[in-house]
Amino acid sequence: MRVLAMLHAYPPAHNAGAEWAAHSLLRELAGRGHDVDVLLSQPAAADEAYQIDGVSVHPYQGKADPSQWMRGDRRADVVVTHLENTARASILGELHRIPVVHLLHNTYEKSKSWLVKGSPSLVVYNTAWMKADAEAWWRVHRGDRRMPWGITVHPPVAVDDYQATPGDHITLINLTAEKGAHVFYALAERMPRRKFLGVIGGYGQQIIHEDLPNVEILPHTPGDRMAKDVYARTRVLLAPSSYESYGRVAVEAMCSGIPVVAHPTPGLMESLGDAGTFADRDDMDAWEAAVKRLFSPKVYPQASKAAAARAAGLDPAAELGLWVTAMEGVAKRGSTR
Repeated sequence: MRVLAMLHAYPPAHNAGAEWAAHSLLRELAGRGHDVDVLLSQPAAADEAYQIDGVSVHPYQGKADPSQWMRGDRRADVVVTHLENTARASILGELHRIPVVHLLHNTYEKSKSWLVKGSPSLVVYNTAWMKADAEAWWRVHRGDRRMPWGITVHPPVAVDDYQATPGDHITLINLTAEKGAHVFYALAERMPRRKFLGVIGGYGQQIIHEDLPNVEILPHTPGDRMAKDVYARTRVLLAPSSYESYGRVAVEAMCSGIPVVAHPTPGLMESLGDAGTFADRDDMDAWEAAVKRLFSPKVYPQASKAAAARAAGLDPAAELGLWVTAMEGVAKRGSTR
């Protein structure tokens, strides 16, 4: 099976959760003997072609880039896409009668609208709550029309990739307003004897305060360096996001037995389960109490054990198997347009 993924950017240069989730899926296909090419649409995303985990990544050169995978010997059996590339990939798939697979990482109206306009052969939702949200949206907007076939594959996180011995910092990854930078800095002010670690994210407007002596800011960190450079220095991870469809960094932290304090978004509640500690992002007293409680010598070992157990319980093997089987089925059936 030849797979073409049309994406805007890709690891290791771009380290957002959606891109690492996409890579985890694509590398599984490559690992099982399928040919996987990623075509980038952002001119600055890569300077030259490269390979990562058996996946071939091609830089943007011009608008005609996809043509070599649309016909002839290199014609793709399936096109995979997400986010801003969904529209173009869907149109090209329809024109060339190649089935298109949508990876959905959010519940935004723009993303769901392409379930109708793009007529995907397969939709891959990153959480059960997001799939339920899309189904409810479909009933309102499309009535009795049959919804595209969909499966749920949580962003695969291999425990071995993120294991480290926890450190002593309170950490926030991606210092934007949406990710809760105000919570991070407010806690640092309230807890001057504790060490805080802020990691610059791969996207969004970063909020950097350099006037707090107990706060250290790390530069943007590649995914393959997170265990050594971030989680090995982290004792508690903060996830005060206003929106998370899943919350991949929370699961990555739990691989090292790092407890997570989170705002109760549907995604974080699904990823953390009973191992998470939840507090409203606007209730600073609750956040301070939760973090202080986790630093208790009696509480931390239990919370750490629960986090590690939760990460292990999210073993992606079964869902990755479902993903590969679904993709092989899509390629075999071809386009239904």
